[in-house]
Amino acid sequence: MFEQREGEIALAGDPAAQSSDAGLAYIGRIASPWKLREDCPKNMNAARERGGGAFVIVDAPYRPGLAGLAGFSHVVVLSWFEQAPRNLIVQKPRHASDAKGVFALRSPARPNPIGLHVAGIVSLDFEAGRIELDAIDALDGTPVIDLKPYFASVDAFPDASRPGKDA
Repeated sequence: MFEQREGEIALAGDPAAQSSDAGLAYIGRIASPWKLREDCPKNMNAARERGGGAFVIVDAPYRPGLAGLAGFSHVVVLSWFEQAPRNLIVQKPRHASDAKGVFALRSPARPNPIGLHVAGIVSLDFEAGRIELDAIDALDGTPVIDLKPYFASVDAFPDASRPGKDA
């Protein structure tokens, strides 16, 4: 699923097999139109451009935690990219001329494959635990590990910039 490219460096072992310092609970799953990795948009901008929408389906025990979320326009979805390799520490993205460390990339391949998605809330069904999103850049069935409200007043950094694609 993830081929190692020239210039990439893999860790000696799988980080998941080396430690037991975190126990995560999946609180639900993403329902998206993306069934295959090669079809999945690489970021939220691309997901919005391609359309299709998505849902987070929250498991029954966690649905009371949705109380109050209706007052927000956006939600931060933290997901677990369970199909991604966890041993690539230096990667060479297809669009870049040079390899980069995993912490300078948004790739799902990382020691802890946590996805970060800021999505617009289209609708909420508390009884069904169903949050309709404007878009998502994750495969159908991807586990959700947390949801957080997006606060534009504190989450958006007004002067934020990022280096160019080849930086």
